[in-house]
Amino acid sequence: MIQITNEKMMAFLIKMYENSSEAIFFLDGEGEILALNPSAEQIINPSVLEAIQQGTISSLCSFCRGYTSDEELMSCTNCYLKNPEGDFSSFQVYLETRNKGVIPYAASYYQIDPEQEIFVFMLRDLTLQFKTQENLYKNQMVKQTIEAQELERKRISRELHDSVVQDLVSTLVDLRVSKYLKEDELRERISETEGTLNRLIEDVRNISVFLRPASLDDLGLEAAFRTHFKWIEKTYGIRVNLKSMISQMRYRHDIETAVYRICQEAVLNAVKYAGISEIDVYIAESNRHLELFVRDEGEGFNTESPTIKGTGLGVFGMTERAELIGGKLRLYSEQGKGTTVYLSVPIQLQPKERVET
Repeated sequence: MIQITNEKMMAFLIKMYENSSEAIFFLDGEGEILALNPSAEQIINPSVLEAIQQGTISSLCSFCRGYTSDEELMSCTNCYLKNPEGDFSSFQVYLETRNKGVIPYAASYYQIDPEQEIFVFMLRDLTLQFKTQENLYKNQMVKQTIEAQELERKRISRELHDSVVQDLVSTLVDLRVSKYLKEDELRERISETEGTLNRLIEDVRNISVFLRPASLDDLGLEAAFRTHFKWIEKTYGIRVNLKSMISQMRYRHDIETAVYRICQEAVLNAVKYAGISEIDVYIAESNRHLELFVRDEGEGFNTESPTIKGTGLGVFGMTERAELIGGKLRLYSEQGKGTTVYLSVPIQLQPKERVET
């Protein structure tokens, strides 16, 4: 490494301070602004900058809108300026900026002169990085959504081909043959055809209910759950024990749809993979949250290194649905001890009413 003199080092530091794309503020122990570089001046509204230069405003609080903590996206609790014990070597902060409104910055805040209690506050604009991540996330979501749609179309196609189409072909053949039958044989064939048509009606109804149950729109979550669980027991021979504390309460349309689909997916996963004869479902309101538990005492799995069964999109889809309505999904499982899917959705801002009966 080339050795340089203190004078050259000082010159380098001055040039870095003046030409850096990062905004740099020097602050005292009270959080008062001592100096700021040109990049810092560029992000501050002219009126605020003028007030800082005139000494009318001397604190970052005039344009800071909070930092991201473990609990909140934008918070002033345990502020970095007033919490010297905290680790603020790297965090996210939101500032009111010139012509751009409130935008996020990657920030660092640390002491550079303990004797005089001088701190440096450095900022890097995250707007481009956030935009890139947002576009990446959207592209991934579109890809996964298309994949999920195609898988669902394949499933519906198989069900239609294996049941409805084959029965229709069989019925068509029976009708063509019927004109050659004697009266007694014709009565018997008509009776058989009637049975086939009844099965077809039931198959189409089941597919329709699975796609979008009318009871969910007309009567709400509890009624839709009871209808679906009867179908589960009839189709798979597995009993679903529902304990509902919401009676006929109604919630926002997107809430009801998401909660129903998450429960539907959780129950179907248990039916396919848990190796059980019963599933417990519990739904209730608690502390302004709608809570859902889907519990089985089946095979379970290691959540740290799960063995992927099926497409592997089930848990991902449930998590995405939960996040879209501001909820949280938790999955608890242990090999040989079963699995619990827990969903919590805030409802304090959601209108609710009882179904008129």
